Amino acid sequence: MKKIMNDPNEIVDEMIEGMIVAHSQLIQRVPETGIIQRRAEKTGKVGIVSGGGSGHEPAHAGFVGEGMLSAAVCGAVFTSPTPDQILEAIKVADEGAGVFLIIKNYSGDIMNFEMAQELAEMEDIEVESIVVDDDVAVEDSIFTQGKRGVAGTIFVHKILGYAAQQGKSIKEIKKLAEELVPNIKSIGLALTGVTTPGASQASFTLGENEIEYGVGIHGEPGYRREKLQPSYDLAEELLTKLAEEFDVTRRFAVIINGLGGTPLMEQYVFTNDVKKLMDKDEWSIDFYKVGNFMTSLEMQGLSLTLLCLEDDFYMEALSAPVETISW
Repeated sequence: MKKIMNDPNEIVDEMIEGMIVAHSQLIQRVPETGIIQRRAEKTGKVGIVSGGGSGHEPAHAGFVGEGMLSAAVCGAVFTSPTPDQILEAIKVADEGAGVFLIIKNYSGDIMNFEMAQELAEMEDIEVESIVVDDDVAVEDSIFTQGKRGVAGTIFVHKILGYAAQQGKSIKEIKKLAEELVPNIKSIGLALTGVTTPGASQASFTLGENEIEYGVGIHGEPGYRREKLQPSYDLAEELLTKLAEEFDVTRRFAVIINGLGGTPLMEQYVFTNDVKKLMDKDEWSIDFYKVGNFMTSLEMQGLSLTLLCLEDDFYMEALSAPVETISW
């Protein structure tokens, strides 16, 4: 697989350096680590930290900045960051009011973030956390016990980041997170597999005219393969699955998320189809985000995330301005 890189073993380090070169007014690197922190002045509020394996950019470093994450930890490609790196991120994010961790539901992430949380608490830093498990496609997939954490995590970054900016306590943010996460549901589809840097072939292959529903952001298996259908039919399949999770009379915020190799042209076609289908079923969409937010390297495909807007605070938070690379 052709990729623009130097040494595959150095690709994450060089990516981080490039991000700092391009966005030094917003972010900085903690030296000799995979940690990116915001440059915003500390104000004594709760710090918000997330992270995970690299290869999902702009998640999570692209959401570091005023109003969202205090810091993000970049692990190796598709590999959880180590507990010592996460602990260091907690330390740099701590402003005296504690640190809240946003963890995607993958076994390695949960183990390492929880270990770092225990280490931080031993150093008298108050830490709370939430596990995001928004993917409704499958349960107990590769790397996961229960449902996977995918693009809905970005809504969690935005809403909890706003709560911290508004001065909410760590206990208040914990309560908000526990109410928020069950209201976020996602599902995706893939047109191609994904190839990690240095690998000679993709993690899985699809036929020239074949797609797979429910594939994970590391190339984990989905729930069905079939012939490629028009965008409207793809949107109908994903919305049908999501409808099973919600009271369809409610209001929603939507993320249409490209998985890395899908042009914006196709994402906007799909967005238009989602709108038509939701109008047909009398669903209200009050907020849209369209673009690449949580990718899988060069995978062609996309995911659809719905957030049920049962609390007016969610819309207040989503609409608030931020200073990040990628929101």
